[in-house]
Amino acid sequence: MAAVYQALDTRLDRRVAVKVMNPDLAQDEQFVARFIREAKSAAALTHPNVVSVYDQGADNGHLYLVMELLSGRTLRDLLHERGRLTPRQTLSILEPVLAALAAAHTAGLIHRDVKPENVLLSDDGRVKVVDFGLARSVSAATNTSTDQLMGTVSYLAPEQVERGFADQRSDVYAAGIVLYEMLTGEKPHHGENPIEVIYQHVHEDVPPPSSRVPGLAPEFDRLVSLATARDAAARLPDAGAFLAEVRRLRTTLPPEALDLGDTPGTSPLSEPTTVLPRPPADGPRPAKTAVVPTYPPEPPPAMRRPRGPLAFLAVLTAALLVALVAFLVGSAQFTRTPDLRNRTLAEAQEEARRFGLTVVAPADKQEWSETVARGRVVTTDPEPGHRIRKGGTITLILSKGPERYHVPPLKGLTEEEATRALAESNLAKGQVIREYDADVPEGEVIRSDPPAGTALKRGTPVNLVISKGAEPVDVPQVINMPLDQAMAKLREAGLKGEVVKRVDVPFVPDNTVVNQDPKFGRLPKGSTVKLTVTKGPELVRVPRVTGMTMAKAKKVLEKLGFQVFELKLPFGGDTVANQDPEPGTQRPRGSWVTIRNM
Repeated sequence: MAAVYQALDTRLDRRVAVKVMNPDLAQDEQFVARFIREAKSAAALTHPNVVSVYDQGADNGHLYLVMELLSGRTLRDLLHERGRLTPRQTLSILEPVLAALAAAHTAGLIHRDVKPENVLLSDDGRVKVVDFGLARSVSAATNTSTDQLMGTVSYLAPEQVERGFADQRSDVYAAGIVLYEMLTGEKPHHGENPIEVIYQHVHEDVPPPSSRVPGLAPEFDRLVSLATARDAAARLPDAGAFLAEVRRLRTTLPPEALDLGDTPGTSPLSEPTTVLPRPPADGPRPAKTAVVPTYPPEPPPAMRRPRGPLAFLAVLTAALLVALVAFLVGSAQFTRTPDLRNRTLAEAQEEARRFGLTVVAPADKQEWSETVARGRVVTTDPEPGHRIRKGGTITLILSKGPERYHVPPLKGLTEEEATRALAESNLAKGQVIREYDADVPEGEVIRSDPPAGTALKRGTPVNLVISKGAEPVDVPQVINMPLDQAMAKLREAGLKGEVVKRVDVPFVPDNTVVNQDPKFGRLPKGSTVKLTVTKGPELVRVPRVTGMTMAKAKKVLEKLGFQVFELKLPFGGDTVANQDPEPGTQRPRGSWVTIRNM
């Protein structure tokens, strides 16, 4: 468009910036007239955040504009240096930018090229917007003579792309993109060529900046959404409304939300020590053994009469005789529990009878044992050697053998289902190993280690080998390719292509791929890549006609809208043996299909 020079205003003795337009533009009378008219409008716009226009003129075919000269740098330079800004810094720059745009909108001017390169940051801290009205002049002039779209692609509003129309809301959209870029350090739309970026402006919303900057206040997501709505009717109406939202945000957000990212945050990496209460000092204690004195029964009155040593001897002798009789009688009624451990039930019953005892073996009191075989006695109640009344009963605790659980069949289950099945079998999930397997769907168990049916101890971990699906292949980039070339490239990579949407995109040839999902990465072999293409001729899937008679095949193909070329060779019969293109391929309605009889 122009070259900018630093110059000296000799009349006022001040440094100025002189923008000299491209000579080719200066030869266009319509452009010159519009440039002069809008330069006057821009010169009449006086605002502290707008770069002042001092003069305009022409000299020997050179059209020029004299403007205020600022020393400093652009917002682009600042973003290049810092990457992204804090919310406070972002709002402190955005507010004067919007103030300048609001003044222009009030005066009936539309900037049409709002971007970081047109925001100047002076060395004395002032923020100024440059090039009011110029973008509109250039766009108007060139759009009358060419079919090209002028502007900075990353900041174009959807209506500028679709209809070539711009108003105050177009400036709001561009300022919203600048806001997103200051908060995140990157542009919301990316592509390898301008077509991809233009397509995203029209068909994809600007993502919330918090998706790029964790912890960013949700109010910024709302502000960006209001400014960058793809439907202009849903957007903030002008820069004045945008400015009011910014000022409200600055006064309502807490300082920590405005200074996010200014100072690295810290967070605890370990859990605090947990102090567990000690049991109370007056808690239950083991009961002490109590010694209870016993007293002999009071002797009958006849025995009270004797006195002295003889009487004492008689009492002692009687007591000893009673005790001896009681001991002999009691001993005859009790025995000791025999050792029945490790015996079978029949062996235990036989041994117990020898001692005058009986046995019972309750099924609900059996125990697992690693040392005693199943069906044999683990222990008894009472235990061996304990005193038991003759004719009493001994309870046998029989062994259930070693505690083992079989690994259940897990193949085909999801990881969650397999974990639940192992828990129900008293086993635990071990390591999870993931492998590619084209025969087992992704997320399902291929096999277990140890395999199904293996007997294991309670709680033993079982490793799971889970399918990652078919081994992936690289997704090729097919955006900006003709559809048939894109389909061929996907087939070469082992993938399929499917047209899911057809759209109108200005300046892009029909049947051109403008978007793909996914755009990159890896997919299982045989997967489908969804394609969005520009509108072109309707595609029809070619049916299989081999094996049909030539007449029937021609009728089927013509009914679908194809033209048929019959190649009948001598001695070939009347049956279709070959066809071109192959069945299943997609071809434009009206294209040719060749059928041959041999």
